[in-house]
Amino acid sequence: MLRGARRTVLNFPSPFLGENWTQRIKFPFCCLIWRLQFPPLLLLGVTCHAVVGSLWRPSLQGNANLLHLSRNRSNPEQGYCERGARLVSSLDFWTLSSENLIAVLPTDPVKENYVRKVKNCVFSIAFPTPFQSRVRLVAVSKEVLEDILDLDLSVSETDDFIQLVSGGKIVFGSIPLAHRYGGHQFGIWADQLGDGRAHLIGIYMNRQGEKWELQLKGSGKTPYSRNGDGRAILRSSLREFLCSEAMHYLGIPTSRAASLVVSDDVVWRDQFYNGNLAKERGAVVLRVAKSWFRIGSLEILTHSGELDLLRMLLDFIIQEYFPLVDVKEPNRYVDFFSIVVFETAQLIALWMSVGFAHGVCNTDNFSLLSITIDYGPFGFMEAYNPDFVPNTSDDERRYKIGNQANIGMFNLNKLLQALNPLLNPRQKQLATQILKEYPVLYYTRFRELFKAKLGLLGKSEGDDDLIAFLLHLMEKTEADFTMTFRQLSEITQSQLQELVIPQEFWALKMISKHKLFPAWVSQYLSRLKSNISDSDSERRKRMTAVNPRYVLKNWMAESAVQKAERNDFSEFKLFPRSTSCSKFSAILSRSTLQLREQAIPPQLLPGPEISGLAAHLNLGQIN
Repeated sequence: MLRGARRTVLNFPSPFLGENWTQRIKFPFCCLIWRLQFPPLLLLGVTCHAVVGSLWRPSLQGNANLLHLSRNRSNPEQGYCERGARLVSSLDFWTLSSENLIAVLPTDPVKENYVRKVKNCVFSIAFPTPFQSRVRLVAVSKEVLEDILDLDLSVSETDDFIQLVSGGKIVFGSIPLAHRYGGHQFGIWADQLGDGRAHLIGIYMNRQGEKWELQLKGSGKTPYSRNGDGRAILRSSLREFLCSEAMHYLGIPTSRAASLVVSDDVVWRDQFYNGNLAKERGAVVLRVAKSWFRIGSLEILTHSGELDLLRMLLDFIIQEYFPLVDVKEPNRYVDFFSIVVFETAQLIALWMSVGFAHGVCNTDNFSLLSITIDYGPFGFMEAYNPDFVPNTSDDERRYKIGNQANIGMFNLNKLLQALNPLLNPRQKQLATQILKEYPVLYYTRFRELFKAKLGLLGKSEGDDDLIAFLLHLMEKTEADFTMTFRQLSEITQSQLQELVIPQEFWALKMISKHKLFPAWVSQYLSRLKSNISDSDSERRKRMTAVNPRYVLKNWMAESAVQKAERNDFSEFKLFPRSTSCSKFSAILSRSTLQLREQAIPPQLLPGPEISGLAAHLNLGQIN
């Protein structure tokens, strides 16, 4: 049974079109029936609210800042002056605590910090290793410091702050922890992994009553470092800082980056995995999230046969992070699983809507709270290509952008396997049925998202074909994904109808060279006429609100990296406070996504089969 029924969720359309989707899919392409009340969902004759529990929200008003799941979102509701008056101006009056974790969850009895096989615990106590050379603060997020951590920006200029965020100092109340977890990497069980270069330095409860876990990445060795040196380098740390903040401003659920420091310590890295080591500089990112638990957190306990600890950790996670699930309910693990299934489908759909490829979707990188974590070889697609792979070491293209939904299904199946020892036969049957609904949830969100990107209101049987048709043209002409949708948001219907695309709309002009472009324009304009009580100016306003002008493309990140390596940090030094309007930093934009209506599906019903071009292109492979 679910508790509370008050969580803010976003109402967005669903994920990407890659080639070879449908012929390999064994599930019907279904739709959700949306209503404003929430009756129970019936699965296999048993009442189960949880599959759609995370769609709940209180009344959503006006211009909702979409795509932020409440579990990893700051909630500053006071005015700026009131907030400023309550900010802390010194770390002497600011504390962290690890008590919430270690009072309930067992820690490693071995206190020495050396690499080893760890058993019967969730965390190991491990202190960061300070840098030996000069440490320089090169970037802070003003919004994270002020709205999440209650710190006045001036605190970032103090030596105490630099020592804290570089791992050189631990604040009062903090017991640094390294988390033990395992994972499937590239589809293969990798056994113990864990925080090999990260330290959870404590939990902070801010003035809104939100708990945020602070983690240093690149702060030295832990018992889980394996053959690593425990360090991160400037290049990858800078990319993580930029991307986590970029994703937040795009409205994607994500961990946040508070600060970035760089040292003169030498770290050796093989950037291209070709055997050529090169000197790089060590760096540390201070990351914050509501939780760092991931699928691998549970997998390691099941694989090790530590079932009592598995139950203890699951109950803790449910109690702390899943308020809709009653921890005393016998079916709580099924309810928990159904929420993770739903929100994972939503997250991957949102990734696809902005052309984001995570790059390393292993189970140890998949958050149980369905937020984007562990930014490594990520990339934003430039020319539309469902085979886009940002990770140069992914030779089999397992994590290509068009396969992310399938990987989500794979990872959720591994989560279910981790839960199975705690489920009775009936609960296993329920959980299996819930997992089978994942493609429905994914496709429904994908369809909604791309309908919003095209400015479509209401429903039409031809919407799937219209979306697929456009993506087909984009793929054939190698059109820029982001700018195609942005320019469709800016061009007028009369300009489209004339089929004479102005030069300023260069991405559309590229697509217009395809012989089928006039046919698509005709279908699109005909569909727009069915928008009730709509105007062209309203359409463009609606579309510009959901189609960003900028995403963090690789050349942008690379430009910042190259300058940073010359000690020029001008492209990302200070991120602006977000406001209700769009804001741009040097290379990012904030996209405010509008919520059209509250959407609560009372049940899942079979929908139309994929047809026409949608069937030809397929939305991906889920198996």
